[in-house]
Amino acid sequence: MSGLPCESEPVGLFAGQHVLAELEGVSPELLDDEQFLKHALGEALTQADATVLEVVSKQFEPQGVTVLALLSESHASIHTYPEVGAVFVDVFTCGTRAKPALAVQLLAEALGAVSARTDMISRGHRVPALVGEEKS
Repeated sequence: MSGLPCESEPVGLFAGQHVLAELEGVSPELLDDEQFLKHALGEALTQADATVLEVVSKQFEPQGVTVLALLSESHASIHTYPEVGAVFVDVFTCGTRAKPALAVQLLAEALGAVSARTDMISRGHRVPALVGEEKS
């Protein structure tokens, strides 16, 4: 992506990190609260230095919510399963400014998750600043 918000980063740096997470032991009420989830995802991303452009969501019947965040750096999503107290989280950021693993950690804390399983994938060209952050 070009035009990243970080001035010290070259335009068009073809590198990023993709964090995939499964959070469990979350209150079913929180996982069905569309407005809380939109706010929690937006806050976690902002605190992790991502640039949130827009957050959209869909409440499902009889339960469950999907929230999508469009970022200058790429995107993030959550898909909730209140019936089992679990949520899938996906945060992909291009460049080196944003910290997707931190965003997932902050979201897990906001949700009060009992357990979290995360996988981080480096994408694009290997960048030393990103490779060093893979340990989490």
